[in-house]
Amino acid sequence: MCLVATAQAQKTPEPTIDNGFVEQQFGSNCKLVGMPSLRGDLDGDGVEDIVIPAHCNSPLMDQAENNYVVIDPYDAFFGYGNPKITTAFVADDPQRRGFTLLVIHGAGPDAWHAAVPKAKFMLVNIPFRDIQIRKWQIKKKARMAIYVAETGGDSMTSVVFWDGKKYRYDPMGSSME
Repeated sequence: MCLVATAQAQKTPEPTIDNGFVEQQFGSNCKLVGMPSLRGDLDGDGVEDIVIPAHCNSPLMDQAENNYVVIDPYDAFFGYGNPKITTAFVADDPQRRGFTLLVIHGAGPDAWHAAVPKAKFMLVNIPFRDIQIRKWQIKKKARMAIYVAETGGDSMTSVVFWDGKKYRYDPMGSSME
């Protein structure tokens, strides 16, 4: 009688996306906003990434400790996107106050929930009421992007996409609905 041992790849179970997970990845100043997280390959490396809508009081506070990058693609599109400055003056606009998109780029077979993800970003000052991940055509290349239904009376839709180095914002002007 011959026994054959088979080794099954042990894959880490996917974590629950709750305030505990958000706090572990981005610090105690961030909480979920009640919208579902979305998954897709945002950076084009073939590994699943995640986008988590959240509310963060002090985006820069836990940046070094939790190893993420704070960026402001919305204000950068309009001329000045230094989050050290823009997170301070956005408090006057209640439509954009504290809303962030937390993005984790996945690494290896465990993707975004790997022990050490490829990269983590906090996208600040994007006025969203709904988000979706869809393909977007830019410069003859289809990429996965975050479509954002913005807050405000004009129901504008915009897109946030990874250009290979950073996230960029592009207003599209119409509604996702």
